[in-house]
Amino acid sequence: MLEMADADEREMLMEEQTSIEKRVDDLYKETLFTMKHADTAAIVRVKSGAGGTESMDWAGMLTRMFMRWAERRGYKVDLIDQVDGDQAGVISSEFIIRGEKAFGMMLPEHGVHRLVRVSPFDSNNRRHTSFASVDVVPEVPEEEINIHIPDSDLRRDVFRSQGAGGQGVNTTDSAVRLTHLPTGIAVASQQTRSQIKNHEIALQILKQRLYDIEMRKREEEEAKARGEQKKIEWGSQIRSYVLDKQYIKDHRTGVMKHNPDDVLDGDLEDLQWAGLEWMAGKRVAEESSDDE
Repeated sequence: MLEMADADEREMLMEEQTSIEKRVDDLYKETLFTMKHADTAAIVRVKSGAGGTESMDWAGMLTRMFMRWAERRGYKVDLIDQVDGDQAGVISSEFIIRGEKAFGMMLPEHGVHRLVRVSPFDSNNRRHTSFASVDVVPEVPEEEINIHIPDSDLRRDVFRSQGAGGQGVNTTDSAVRLTHLPTGIAVASQQTRSQIKNHEIALQILKQRLYDIEMRKREEEEAKARGEQKKIEWGSQIRSYVLDKQYIKDHRTGVMKHNPDDVLDGDLEDLQWAGLEWMAGKRVAEESSDDE
């Protein structure tokens, strides 16, 4: 139609073409959400690796990155638990991101994130490599989770919530940590001033994590029965942030970004969509010479 149209008609058709291309792109993106519970909220845990203050600072940077990403998309973030580092950053943080396809969009972030930079905590200005793990599970509707946890399988600890100080600081031992003894999984909540409410929140998240582990086991067993070779994606190093050389590389997709400041400020969409393509089997890693 564009070839046959005159100049005025061509201008009108170009506008329609742009609209159609956007619709096709949106439909294509919908096909990338192949995971179960893509539409649910995402329960995210960021945990610092070995390396002291440098690693804790990195975990804090990742926590901020995800919260800024959520803010950019108009999502809601509920901070469930956070253990601050002694000098900087966080030892661990756990929060829930709520919004359209929050879990689907966050799932490509699951794994180990690696930071390489000249450390601001090193008086000799040496380069340091730090690691932090990001765990992402869906907030599955309660009616789907048929998990009963006997009291004998739980250890319950209460402690004082961390706060910024001032009149609103929580001075009671209302924070709750639940440890599932058979698996060693620990979940804490200091979201509210109510010890009972924090217990309920921690128990619900613990059930979500146990459910997620069971679902992954079933998927692996079904894939083996079908003779499929599953991607080794859980818990592996997925991305490197090399700040002194101003690039970020995703090791699954090969995608490189040369605006690390923007990415760390929440500009994650290109990396996430590429990760979703890789997970859906529609992308193979691109060749890239710049790798450490």
